[in-house]
Amino acid sequence: MAFTKTQIGIAAGAGSLLVLIFLGYLWWLSNQPPVLERSEDHDPLTGLPIEIKLNPLRDRSTEHAANKFLREMSDGHCDELLSKWEHDYHKHYARYICKTEAQHPLISWQLADWEDARPFIILHYRAKRLSNAGPTQSGVDQDLFTLTMAHQAGDWVVTKYDAMY
Repeated sequence: MAFTKTQIGIAAGAGSLLVLIFLGYLWWLSNQPPVLERSEDHDPLTGLPIEIKLNPLRDRSTEHAANKFLREMSDGHCDELLSKWEHDYHKHYARYICKTEAQHPLISWQLADWEDARPFIILHYRAKRLSNAGPTQSGVDQDLFTLTMAHQAGDWVVTKYDAMY
């Protein structure tokens, strides 16, 4: 089947238009914040949105640093992670976190909200933990925790860990 020059021109123009629209969409996304949309429904207890839509082109370096921290916490390396926190008032708090994390270890976590509070970024997570209600009542608890991230020496580091146990 032979195509006319007009048909080829229309197809090339339509293809070019689609490529331009796609590139324009990518350019628009690259200029958007990490959270594109938060649901209007909020959890009545925490105030966090029920659902968020994240920008697929966001800088994920904070999330990678947070996930590394959380994996090490869930693997039982709390004392090594928080040893650098053991100065001034953080010393007792670090001990409390490690003791409680040992009793209620993280199983999984999911990003629930992202706050840009320069110079910090605050990541809110929904988590599942092993419950420690007793030998006859083992199970899984769902809770929330927050990581405060700061940019130090070219990397993102966790400067605060707040959990509701």
